[in-house]
Amino acid sequence: MKRMACVVALFLSGGLAATRQTNSPPIKGMASTVGLYVYPKNSQSATQQLTDESQCYTNAKTQTGYDPNATTTAAAPKKQDPNDGDDHDMAKGAARGAVISGATGGDAAAGARRGAILGGIKEKHKEKQETEQAQKQADAAKTTTQPLDNFKRSLSACLDSRGYSVK
Repeated sequence: MKRMACVVALFLSGGLAATRQTNSPPIKGMASTVGLYVYPKNSQSATQQLTDESQCYTNAKTQTGYDPNATTTAAAPKKQDPNDGDDHDMAKGAARGAVISGATGGDAAAGARRGAILGGIKEKHKEKQETEQAQKQADAAKTTTQPLDNFKRSLSACLDSRGYSVK
């Protein structure tokens, strides 16, 4: 019984204090805006960490010529035309060909066939342009990550030299 009282007394007096954290939570500074986590290695204060991050952020912008806050957002995707179905251009071409052939005294069915062929060609051309545009956008997205990576490396090197762990 005496032993249990000692354990309870120890727990209430010092055992609880030993479980408290003495380290403050990490500070969210400018490095967190680009997805980096910064922790002080040499017991730097929160104010010092924010100052160092700000100076290193400015230094990285100068070295790389890239400002993550100045980037523009991607353009909104264009709205799909509800009348633009898979065979819409062929149907329009067939109707146009039939009307023109019928109006000029020719065979409306033959005009419709020619119009459908021309409409199909137009549709394939449009699909090819859309595919090329999507490829250009994908290539542009690949090249836009390089400046950000360079910026992060520069910022990390600066903070590391000032005694911070950067991930």
